[in-house]
Amino acid sequence: QVQLVESGGGLAQAGGSLRLSCAASERTSSTLAMGWFRQAPGKEREFVAGTKWSDSTTYYEDSVKGRFTISRDNAKNTVYLQMNSLKPEDTAVYYCAARPLTLVLPRGAASWNYWGQGTQVTVSS
Repeated sequence: QVQLVESGGGLAQAGGSLRLSCAASERTSSTLAMGWFRQAPGKEREFVAGTKWSDSTTYYEDSVKGRFTISRDNAKNTVYLQMNSLKPEDTAVYYCAARPLTLVLPRGAASWNYWGQGTQVTVSS
């Protein structure tokens, strides 16, 4: 069982930045893929970004490409989401997620096994 704990959410102005962190409970090495999802009120949970512990491959949802960066610190079992040029439409609860590593990284939330508690990100205009 992998436990995930997010931190770093909060309030930002449009154009500002926030960094989210997700600490995993155990050494995951090359066995897991890590991802960030978000869910706005009245909307489904959507994929934002993902990475594999085993290599440097990263994946992004189109609306965040060039603005968000997912990265990881293997020694700390931690994955980060750096969010720049924030927009009001980025407002949502952001969730860290993990799943067994596969060749193709699924973007549907139902395909991910482990979830953090979520952290609120609010962007004001």
